[in-house]
Amino acid sequence: MTVSAPSTCPLIELITPLVERDGYISTSLPSVTLMASRRPVPRTPLIYDPSLIIVAQGHKVGHLGDREIHYGPGQYLVQTLPLPFECETQASEEAPLLGVAVRFDPALLGELVAAMGEPATAEVAPVPMDSVSMSPGMQAAVERLLRTLHDSAETTAMGEARVRDVVFEALKGEQGAAMRALVHHDGHYSRIVEVLSWLHEHYAADVSVDALAAQASMSLSTFHQHFKQVTQASPLQYLKRLRLIKAQQLLVQEACNVNQAAEAVGYRSVSQFSRDYKRCFGNTPLKHRQEERALQLP
Repeated sequence: MTVSAPSTCPLIELITPLVERDGYISTSLPSVTLMASRRPVPRTPLIYDPSLIIVAQGHKVGHLGDREIHYGPGQYLVQTLPLPFECETQASEEAPLLGVAVRFDPALLGELVAAMGEPATAEVAPVPMDSVSMSPGMQAAVERLLRTLHDSAETTAMGEARVRDVVFEALKGEQGAAMRALVHHDGHYSRIVEVLSWLHEHYAADVSVDALAAQASMSLSTFHQHFKQVTQASPLQYLKRLRLIKAQQLLVQEACNVNQAAEAVGYRSVSQFSRDYKRCFGNTPLKHRQEERALQLP
């Protein structure tokens, strides 16, 4: 018998009063961000922090290598690693994209994994990014979290407990194994996770693939194999995409010009940066910056 997905109407009603503009909207809970878009966004490179993405209205399609990952009402995305990927957003004025993201806190994740113990099922290779059907338990937990955001006193008193509920429900779901893999520090997957974490702290530095393989305690060929298995990209492809997405954030969200953004992400040649940026995003960095800022004007 097929079980229908829980209705997401309550989520729409709870998110709508909290978002007054398009984009990513911070809340008083550091790990919780709201999302809104009243226009479709074509396929474009981006990156999420390790997090859960719950879409109440609208639809997103993620492209990671040759995989196509759909997430919309009745589903949520679990992204356990900060993987650059390409995403398209289906939204309109009449039916804007509305969603909420809950970023993983390593301490909370470790505490919950330790309390829950090991599952009885056989271990399988983790999938770092995938969509999961919304369970009744997850639906209820997300509703409680959103209701809490409507009351500042309740957010202060109960907000972290509501986040804990949501993460707990995700650990019980189909991507629970990938979340637990962030806590267990053994095996090839964990070593690649550590390298990715290092790259996200040092993406502007001169990076040697040999040094990354040594950091992971792997031979060069083994490192390449496991890195591509996890990220769907070679180490240098991953680093280039990461740098360009970080540069895009600097250009659009910060008061950086093209030269400053290029230098900040590790490019020594502004002309090479501009060529790579256009290949990645389909526009020069200057034009992209101008267009995005024009959209943000009232």
